[in-house]
Amino acid sequence: MPAMPGLVSVKTPTNTPPLRVSVPTDAQQPPRTPMKKTPSSTPSRSKPSPGRSNKKDSPGVSSAAAVDVDDPSLDNPDLGPFLLKLARDAIASGEGPNKALDYAIRATKSFERCCAAAAPPVPGGSDGGPVLDLAMSLHVLAAIYCSLGRFDEAVPPLERAIKVPDPARGPDHSLAAFSGHMQLGDTLSMLGQIDRSIACYEEGLKIQIQTLGETDPRVGETCRYLAEAYVQAMQFNKAEELCKKTLEIHRAHSEPASLEEAADRRLMAIICEAKGDYENALEHLVLASMAMIASGQESEVASIDVSIGNIYMSLCRFDEAVFSYQKALTVFKSSKGETHPTVASVFVRLAELYHRTGKLRESKSYCENALRIYNKPVPGTTVEEIAGGLTEISAIYESVDEPEEALKLLQKSMKLLEDKPGQQSAIAGLEARMGVMYYTLGRYEDARNAFESAVTKLRAAGEKSAFFGVVLNQMGLACVQLFKIDEAGELFEEARGILEQERGPCDQDTLGVYSNLAATYDAMGRIEDAIEILEQVLKLREEKLGTANPDFEDEKKRLAELLKEAGRSRNYKAKSLQNLIDPNARPTKKEASGKKWSGLGFKF
Repeated sequence: MPAMPGLVSVKTPTNTPPLRVSVPTDAQQPPRTPMKKTPSSTPSRSKPSPGRSNKKDSPGVSSAAAVDVDDPSLDNPDLGPFLLKLARDAIASGEGPNKALDYAIRATKSFERCCAAAAPPVPGGSDGGPVLDLAMSLHVLAAIYCSLGRFDEAVPPLERAIKVPDPARGPDHSLAAFSGHMQLGDTLSMLGQIDRSIACYEEGLKIQIQTLGETDPRVGETCRYLAEAYVQAMQFNKAEELCKKTLEIHRAHSEPASLEEAADRRLMAIICEAKGDYENALEHLVLASMAMIASGQESEVASIDVSIGNIYMSLCRFDEAVFSYQKALTVFKSSKGETHPTVASVFVRLAELYHRTGKLRESKSYCENALRIYNKPVPGTTVEEIAGGLTEISAIYESVDEPEEALKLLQKSMKLLEDKPGQQSAIAGLEARMGVMYYTLGRYEDARNAFESAVTKLRAAGEKSAFFGVVLNQMGLACVQLFKIDEAGELFEEARGILEQERGPCDQDTLGVYSNLAATYDAMGRIEDAIEILEQVLKLREEKLGTANPDFEDEKKRLAELLKEAGRSRNYKAKSLQNLIDPNARPTKKEASGKKWSGLGFKF
């Protein structure tokens, strides 16, 4: 089968600069929008959405609706290519994307007219004609929208673009279809719609495999790209399966200990670490480090040393972790400078290690060293690097009972990210953590507002993960403290549905929601519903989880009380609700994270 140029997908780093739009030629893959990396990962709704521009187009720039569809010049088959060239020249000359957008919209309309007037394709024919020109024009149009931060407007052209080519007509059509699905996946990722994004990547990979076969090196690159997307979505089993396939392809086509294999092993280490398989993660990192040493990649070796230190710390091999961190620190200081953000990131890791080993003075010293770097970043430092570092430091301050300082760092992190596209999930995570901290401080209204903002962002992104279920549970707990019982009940019910689907009924977070919902039903006078839930929980514990858990006796006692009081008139503030409402309106951290509040003990 003929080679398909451009059918390769290379992961775009999270710290890439804003997209520079270029107009591809027929043999090039259209521009790709950078994928966010974490979830996680999004801007506050108090700010303009990444898909909505708060700026009006410059004078003279038309929108799609402003194009005169009756303009006879649009029928000229030479007009579309000419306008695309003008769009390319507008970008190259620095005229800006607005001018290029005008040309691209008109070019797309011209190609549409030419496609409508063209003769139907010959069955089995491979000539793309105006169909492929239209697909390319739609790709370019979407890329320009993305460069303007108008991601919502980029989606419709790409959805149209993936329907234009027919992969059965040959490799050129397959290339266009593959590129369209991958570009659409990247754009949806920037909007925080991770599930839809992954579906597009999966379809793109399917087209690529059908055209190139399962063992082509370019298929391996796309497999790794999709594996990284699965990691972002915390679908680690699928990520592991694809990463193993990538390793097999690269071992078959590359020299032993190649850079491609090293990259695959680093990703596999991340997956293994996330699944708690630390020994295998360590093995992959050691092999990756050996490959990087052989290639003279000193900085990459240092980065791997940091990852190795993380694994050692997870295994409680603290002396070996310190050695790995210090080794990396020496390299980063000499190669990047003592104020580089990578140096700060190692300081944060050392701070966490010393905190875990009880050396709080050393931990605080490393936190302060990192903060000095983040507060005066060197040129080239991305806001994502700073925000990530501040978030990690805030977790350390929170754990040493300095919640106010931790809150300040989280607020600063959120402010850095709020104007960045593709960060909805990250900001939602920060708001959820702030909600937990407000709760421990007894600031229940602030906690509810923070959770509500996080829930709004996650809903907008179509989030249905277990994390979303946990945040809903947390918001419900805050509503209980504010005596908004009906609202709390609705939130607990939604959280129950999500956690049952994502984790099953025996998961601790699911059981925690059951307990909270039973108490809320009791408070609402729905005694039979509360009894039914507690009976279900006790049955699960007896049959599948065992009765040694201290929650078992507590839940058994609550059920006995409800059964005893069933049929009597009830006060609004029922006994079960007393287990949830804090009479002092300022719970200690122990109370907020104890067995009645199991949902608040989640890790970010």
